[in-house]
Amino acid sequence: MAFLDIHQLQKSFGALRVVKDFTLGIDKGEFVSFLGPSGCGKTTVLRMVAGFETPTSGAIRIDGRDVTGLPANRRKIGMVFQAYALFPNLTVEENIGFGLKVAGEDKAAIRKRVGEMLELIGLSQLGGRYPFQLSGGQQQRVALARALAPRPQVLLLDEPLSALDAKIRVSLREEIRRIQRDLGITTIFVTHDQEEALSMSDRVVVMHQGVADQVGTPFEIYNRPATRFVAQFVGTLNLIDADLVDAAAGRIRLGGVPVALNRSLPGQTGKRISLALRPETVALGRKDEGNAVVLAGTITEVHFLGAVIRIRVAVEGGLVSLDTFNQPDRPPPSIGTPVEISVSHRDLLVLAA
Repeated sequence: MAFLDIHQLQKSFGALRVVKDFTLGIDKGEFVSFLGPSGCGKTTVLRMVAGFETPTSGAIRIDGRDVTGLPANRRKIGMVFQAYALFPNLTVEENIGFGLKVAGEDKAAIRKRVGEMLELIGLSQLGGRYPFQLSGGQQQRVALARALAPRPQVLLLDEPLSALDAKIRVSLREEIRRIQRDLGITTIFVTHDQEEALSMSDRVVVMHQGVADQVGTPFEIYNRPATRFVAQFVGTLNLIDADLVDAAAGRIRLGGVPVALNRSLPGQTGKRISLALRPETVALGRKDEGNAVVLAGTITEVHFLGAVIRIRVAVEGGLVSLDTFNQPDRPPPSIGTPVEISVSHRDLLVLAA
């Protein structure tokens, strides 16, 4: 059995059902991100796990113990909020030790634990300061230490980096992951930022309209999206139309070129289907590979991005974006230039609706 077991969780607000039959098992020490747009239900699931929202139906178990009906303070859960929620009238040390004080631990034990947490987050010299005397990144570190001080079984993070600037976000997400690994604590991280989810997680849950569209490793989510929504939400995606010649045999016609994908495909023979491919899987020019699909097109856009040049090519069936590396001795092609592009059979994804 999973250490954190979420089973058929549902949540409705009046007639509006915001979470629908959400089921997920998370192993002890695993870092799982809930990724999705605003309103997809990811924070609602987090709040039900935390005990701040009551499920309409379903069950939540932590280490085999049913906590569905328990109040938040009896679930052994640490929570880090987007807005830090530090007490402005308490010092850093007092903020970190607040939960331990409420739990009735003696002063010596609190002092020892607070010292350990300050060392863990690298702020040992700032224990006597107040929150207003800290930077945003330092305040979020204190919020993390406060959540971890009572030794929770599960750590929940609700978009904790969204209020920080880009450089601090990168350094702090690395710090959070290091601390999580050091402690081996089971963690759920809620974010709408795909880079955060992909770079930090053992697994990613992509949520859409109250359901988990796909659960998998970052590699699986990015390279093998299960639905059109996942493919479009995670990373940059090309969508082009093709004719389905033989669904059972996996034969299509793409840009007038017959292609055998050698796998059965969804849809009806004779119908149009949509294919997805990532910009990095498309090459400018004709590949030498025997299984490459070569399409003729015309360059419609060229965007110089420094190390990378993004080129958009109009082909039969749609527009295809591709990335090439900048070469100082070779200027990028001009708009209106006729070109050929190549893509391998294995990189053409047929998406479910």
